[in-house]
Amino acid sequence: MTQLSDTQAQTSNIFGYKWGRRETYDTGESMTADTRRWYLEKYFGGDEAQIDALFGAGDKVFLDAGCGSGFSAFLLFDKHLTGAQRYIGVDVSSAVAVGKDRAAERGVDAAFVQADLATLPLQDDCVDIVFSEGVLHHTDDPAVSLKSLARIVKPGGAVLFYVYRKKAPIREFTDDHIRTQISHLDPDAAWEKLMPLTALGKQLGDLNVTLDIPEDVEVLGLEKGEIDLQRLFYYYIFKCFYRPEMGLQEMNHINFDWYMPLNCHRMTVDEVEQMCRDSGLTTQRVHEDGSGITVVATKD
Repeated sequence: MTQLSDTQAQTSNIFGYKWGRRETYDTGESMTADTRRWYLEKYFGGDEAQIDALFGAGDKVFLDAGCGSGFSAFLLFDKHLTGAQRYIGVDVSSAVAVGKDRAAERGVDAAFVQADLATLPLQDDCVDIVFSEGVLHHTDDPAVSLKSLARIVKPGGAVLFYVYRKKAPIREFTDDHIRTQISHLDPDAAWEKLMPLTALGKQLGDLNVTLDIPEDVEVLGLEKGEIDLQRLFYYYIFKCFYRPEMGLQEMNHINFDWYMPLNCHRMTVDEVEQMCRDSGLTTQRVHEDGSGITVVATKD
C-alpha cells in the first residue's frame, strides 16, 4: 500500500479498531433492521426490485469500496452477494481481515485488498458495480477518490455512494470541537470519553418530547414545525445517535464513527454533483436527508 498521509493513517487506525469491535455492531436485529431500511430508502426509494434490476442477469463484479468489515454491503445486498457474484472488498484499514471472516460466515465468495481508494491496484473498466457507503468523506480528497473509483468501473456500470452533508452552524462547530478533544487519544480512551455523550443522547431520546417550532430560525438553520427534542440536539447542536432498541455500546459505535476520524469532510449537493461530472458519472438518483447525500450514478 502507498504511503498514507498523517490524517489518512489516523483514519485507517480508527476504522481498523472500530470494525474489530464486532460486539458493538454484529448484534442482530437491533442494529440491522432500521439500518437496512435506511439504506434501502436512500439508495432505492425503498424498492427492493431496484436491487434486482441493478444486478440484472449474469455474473457481476461488485466492489465494496471502503468495505470495513463488509457490514453495509452484506446488509443491503445480502442474497445478491452469494453464489456466482464476485465480491471484492477494499479498505485502507486492517478491517479487511474482519471482512474476510464475516464473508466466510455468510457464504460470500470474496477477495479483500488493503489499499487507499485514491490509488486502487485495479485495472481500468474491470468492475460492474461500485458501492461506497459512508467512505469518500473519510479520504484525504473525496473528489480524487471518486475519480479513482470511476476509473475502474465499466462503461454503463454503476457507482453508489453516500457522503456527509454540511450541517447546521452550531452542530458544525460543536462536532469539530469534540473531534479535536478526542481524535488524538488512544481509541479505547476516546471510546470511553464519548460514552457520557452517548448516554446523554439516550436520555434525551427516552424523554420522547416533541417541540413545535413556530417559525424558521434562519440564524440557526432551523426550520419551523414539530421536531423531537433528541432530533433537535442531533441535527442542530451535536451528534448524539439514538435508537430506543439499541444498547449504549451500539449507539456509541455510531458516535465514535463520526467523531474520531480526522478525515471527516462535509459537502453540499452542488459539490457532490460536480464531483460526479468531473469523474465522468451521470447521476441517476441524488437523495439528501438530514445526515448526508446518497448518489446512484452510471459511468458515461
